[in-house]
Amino acid sequence: MKTASTIATMILITASQASAQDAPFGNNEDTSYAEQVWAQMEALKLAGEDAIHSYPYDGLEPHGMMLETFYTTATIDGHTGDLVIKRNYGPEGVSIDEVLLDPEGHLGAVTIMFRREAGYDPDNQNWFWAKYLPDGSLDVNPAGIQLAGRVAKGADQGCIACHVAASGDDYIFTSDHIQP
Repeated sequence: MKTASTIATMILITASQASAQDAPFGNNEDTSYAEQVWAQMEALKLAGEDAIHSYPYDGLEPHGMMLETFYTTATIDGHTGDLVIKRNYGPEGVSIDEVLLDPEGHLGAVTIMFRREAGYDPDNQNWFWAKYLPDGSLDVNPAGIQLAGRVAKGADQGCIACHVAASGDDYIFTSDHIQP
């Protein structure tokens, strides 16, 4: 099994070989859409300063050592779709109690999947992917490409390449209930 750092390096190399204009993610449309998703998550109290919390559970790389996952629907730009939010906590060795006592201090990233309108990316169940830093800004790869949109589409490693292996043909490892 490849380590998270190996996978991340492979993603970054692949992404760094393309500019933001060439990549299937990180363009102005993707980043604008990701901003709308974050704003909706804040309105739903699933991100930001007033976010609700659940009981964290043990996680795996590349997401984090402790995770919280929320499943809901959201309306973005007039389209209502499934929204999966994963809060990624660390560092390695962090305990449930440490996360419960200081969730903001241990939050490393927020990763999401939002099912966009039919035709957005039919090869990948129309999922839109984003990786946010704790403040809601988008994370970037070493080439400076923001991680929003069809992240790592066509790559051997990354969001889409990993999630295509989920059972139930829904790209979600923790649940088979969300179907296109």
